Amino acid sequence: MKSAFLPFIIFLSLFRHAAANQVMIPMDETQKNHLKAYGIAFWLLKNYDTEIDWLLNYRGGSFLIPYAQNSINELIIRGVSYEIISDAEAGQILATVRDPNVNMDAVKLQKAPKIAVYTPKSAMPWDDAVTLALTYAEIEFDKVYDDEVLEGKLPEYDWLHLHHEDFTGQYGKFIAHAQRKWFQDQKRDLETTARKHGFNKVSELRAAVVMKMYEFVNGGGYMFAMCNATDTFEIALAAQGIDIVERMYDGDGMDPKADEKLNFNNTFAFKDFKLIKDPYDVEFSNIDHRQEQRGVVEGNDFFQLFEFSAKYDPVPTMLTQNHQSLIKGFMGQTTAFRKQFIKSEVLILAENRELGEARYIHGTAGRGFWTYYGGHDPEDYQHFVDEEPTDLNLHPNSAGYRLILNNVLFPAAKKKKMKT
Repeated sequence: MKSAFLPFIIFLSLFRHAAANQVMIPMDETQKNHLKAYGIAFWLLKNYDTEIDWLLNYRGGSFLIPYAQNSINELIIRGVSYEIISDAEAGQILATVRDPNVNMDAVKLQKAPKIAVYTPKSAMPWDDAVTLALTYAEIEFDKVYDDEVLEGKLPEYDWLHLHHEDFTGQYGKFIAHAQRKWFQDQKRDLETTARKHGFNKVSELRAAVVMKMYEFVNGGGYMFAMCNATDTFEIALAAQGIDIVERMYDGDGMDPKADEKLNFNNTFAFKDFKLIKDPYDVEFSNIDHRQEQRGVVEGNDFFQLFEFSAKYDPVPTMLTQNHQSLIKGFMGQTTAFRKQFIKSEVLILAENRELGEARYIHGTAGRGFWTYYGGHDPEDYQHFVDEEPTDLNLHPNSAGYRLILNNVLFPAAKKKKMKT
């Protein structure tokens, strides 16, 4: 009896798979590994001639993909939860999200973006949350730095990431670490690169690099920055042609009227800020909401994601897809953006309203897009120099890291005109 019944079970299983032509990758609380789910989406876009439906606001921003055995195998290997559904069930889901009475929609993901991570070639004593996320999710990327930027390589990429980088030429204002090997290596490498490209000072090198990135965004690129890459990039844009660096960093004094000369017409996000001129203070400007001003600790530090209209504002909706709307806060050399210094046209994606700070902001420039995310590591509240990197195997469902990976897939989407 048992041997006669077994072929029937196999037949039913094969019939079920043959009739099931779609695969749902849920991104709500049922998902075992949210971060690797993004890697599956990227892998499919890169390696197969297929489109993916990103179901905005449906079960945490789920993905709907065509059924294929190689996709199932990859989902199993990477430990990503999935549900096999019929074409009819998929059609019902798409009808639901497209209903004009619900705040949901389906966006087509069409082509994997080519990704560049701007990172120094010498080892630094801190990790990079985006590099950790991309590596864990198994998303391919290239490393670039000043040479590649100045040699005009950025237009070869769709998405550029900047993390924990000082674009003002002050070596992170880490003069207290001047005797450490990593600081000396960084200083030597940057000075060598500056001379190679015909600049007298590292601040001049950085100003030129920033302008190349500015052109990249305006030309249609996507730029994502975290931690102090956010405000130092903006400072460098506002300070083009102005000496804002003290003697201990570049051999001569800063312009005493630097604050008065800053040009906020050049910046993407911020206005009316003042420089922090103390060379021993690791802050760069008053854009950052310093921890002693914020009055919170790890246990009560949170920020809230905004909910946008999926049908009329698909871009910010994509960037805020998550299974949680309240996100754990985390610190960085730049932790949060004081709202009084944010330009009116900038979209605030997440904030702590009581503290008057934004944590996650987005905007357009020319034909391109930029996003800034305050803080250093979403799963390490206060990351210290020389601390071990975060092990994302321990945080596969990190809501804070999901915001990074939303930005990675964003360039793959077929864009609709934003109404906001």
